[in-house]
Amino acid sequence: MRPREERTVARASASVRVGRKLVLVIALVSIACLLAPQVAAAHRNSDDSAYEVTPLVSSNGVPNTVVDPNLLNAWGLDAGPASPWWVADNHADLSTLYNAAGAKLGLEVMVTGGPTGLVFNGGSGFPVGPSNVSARFIFSTEAGTIHGWTPTAGTVAEVKVDASETGAIYKGLAIATTTAGPMLYATDFANARVDAFDGGWAPVTTDGGFVDEKIPAGYAPFGIQAIGDRIFVTYAKQGPTGDELHGNGFGFVDAYDTAGHLLARVARHGTLNAPWGLAMAPENFGRFGGDLLVGNFGDGRINAYEERPDGHFAFRGMLGDSEERPIAIDGLWALEFGHGAANNGPTDTLFFTAGPNGEQDGLFGSIRAVDSDDTD
Repeated sequence: MRPREERTVARASASVRVGRKLVLVIALVSIACLLAPQVAAAHRNSDDSAYEVTPLVSSNGVPNTVVDPNLLNAWGLDAGPASPWWVADNHADLSTLYNAAGAKLGLEVMVTGGPTGLVFNGGSGFPVGPSNVSARFIFSTEAGTIHGWTPTAGTVAEVKVDASETGAIYKGLAIATTTAGPMLYATDFANARVDAFDGGWAPVTTDGGFVDEKIPAGYAPFGIQAIGDRIFVTYAKQGPTGDELHGNGFGFVDAYDTAGHLLARVARHGTLNAPWGLAMAPENFGRFGGDLLVGNFGDGRINAYEERPDGHFAFRGMLGDSEERPIAIDGLWALEFGHGAANNGPTDTLFFTAGPNGEQDGLFGSIRAVDSDDTD
């Protein structure tokens, strides 16, 4: 073979080798991409983390807690970016304040009518007082009223909405920013509806109405939470006395947009039991990181639901201890993650309120993910 022909053959052979290597690299990358979600899911599902409950404040002297006799049927819970936790004390007609370690702060705010839901307003709207200053904390009550408080208001939250003549019983409250401005959403358990109010406290008829025709009669909106640009609503079964009924499978959870249009049916029956508390877990919250957490008032357990790419949700399990027993907090109400400030704790710590012993007492505490070996 002549030298020129040898060089041509050599170049051709080199091209073939490079081509084969390129094909192999592409194939390996493709396989890695296909397996990555499965590996991630497998790692997540095999996470052996457990969850540890730490009671911080109680009304009745739970061991190792700060005792506050005004923490009666601790219900709504919220905090500003750097503020301490505000708790709605339903049976004391008060809101009391605690930091992430459970230390009580001096301020107590009167909220008549049995406060339930509680939200922080970090924006404009919802004026209170003679100077029309925006309310910073807003409360719903079982008396069908909504109250606003701002630092200039002293120690009494001002009544801004009174729907008592309609028989309203507000069990929960959410706040969201919409294209039309700030909005409040209150669950009226007595009339089985979600009431909406604009930044001037005026009632608003939402376009979608927060209606799910597949929820049977006898169920009513119970808990409510704004998460991102969606409004999640829990439903409990109405009892003959006007309170919720407890029982395995008694509950629904839906997701709506801020105009009340149904987006997803998150959960139906199953392990739900008068669900009220709602929170989206951060990715570093153990085996249920990234899941929607739904707390049962009926049995005190916390359910986890994973959102799928198609927008549907799938049940993944319940928060459990190191023995894989479901955590059960008597009278569980609110679920809220810390905001990362000293006053309200790390973003991977879940804070809760509860009204144990038939709502006669109160409890404020935290839950964190730990390695199962750490809790032995």
